[in-house]
Amino acid sequence: MAAPGGRKNAEEQMQGNMEDWDNGTTVTEFVLMGFPRQLHMRIAMFVLFLAMYTVTIVGNGLVVLLIVVDSHLHTPMYFFLCNLSFIDVCYVSTYVPQVLADSFKDKAVIPWGRCSAQMSVGLFLGVSEYLLLAVMAYDRFVAICSPLHYNVIMSQKLCIILALGLWCGSFFLTIVSFYSMLAQLCGHNTVNHFTCELQAVLKFACSDTKASGLNMLITSVFTLLFPFAFILLTYGRIGLAVLRIRSAEGRGKALSTCGSHLVVVSIFYGTAMAAFLRPQAKTFTDSEKIVSIFYGIVTPMLNPLIYSLRNRDVKGAFWRLIRRETEK
Repeated sequence: MAAPGGRKNAEEQMQGNMEDWDNGTTVTEFVLMGFPRQLHMRIAMFVLFLAMYTVTIVGNGLVVLLIVVDSHLHTPMYFFLCNLSFIDVCYVSTYVPQVLADSFKDKAVIPWGRCSAQMSVGLFLGVSEYLLLAVMAYDRFVAICSPLHYNVIMSQKLCIILALGLWCGSFFLTIVSFYSMLAQLCGHNTVNHFTCELQAVLKFACSDTKASGLNMLITSVFTLLFPFAFILLTYGRIGLAVLRIRSAEGRGKALSTCGSHLVVVSIFYGTAMAAFLRPQAKTFTDSEKIVSIFYGIVTPMLNPLIYSLRNRDVKGAFWRLIRRETEK
């Protein structure tokens, strides 16, 4: 349990660190000051993060396994779903293990190299998921608006090209934006977060965050706003196509294939745009930490529950796998 005045001492330490580091100092490590001071709060955070991480790894890992081993799921939709689950596993594994390891440390310190790797990999995977959700919207558009030509349009070759394109595009967008923003780093090494969150590092790294904030805003327009606008346009076309379907059963089937995707898009894009598509202040608040937790940990945990494990085809693949294992 923290001693009385512990929180005040931590804040004084943070302020002292900020005053001691001038703009000419080379940053070699960061001090993560976002953990709660009270022991019971740290225990609660550890248990919560461990539970969410376990559910995320098990849920998304199971989706990847079922799609890989079951030939019934070797379709374009499940190919992209497999990519989504793989991204989610990698995304949470970038941050959460380090958070769990630092939960009970009095002073959580992360070297600059590991912090830089954590931020760049997290940004790369986040951008990959934004673009992947847009590709998945196009897949649903073709399935509903051109069902007779779906297998011809969404061929294996096109799916591979789209997957390689989004991975390569995400890589180059990440490299350009990340290292141009890191050029602004200088001075302070105390971060008001429990991970190397890019926004938190940028806000506390320099006294002037206008350039890096503007860079982040411009990058977010290309990686968030444009894909989101494409998704909205695509679903507008899907909505018109659904209205032309005469049978209620046909409309229900079409909507069911899109409903889960829309829920995932709303949660992931909504929280990400709330975090990135706004003017960046010099301080990182507790509410911003909650938003970053939501799109960084909660959404990857919910994706398989919303999108895959409730799906009849995925459940069928699961029981077929169980039967094969029990028959051995």
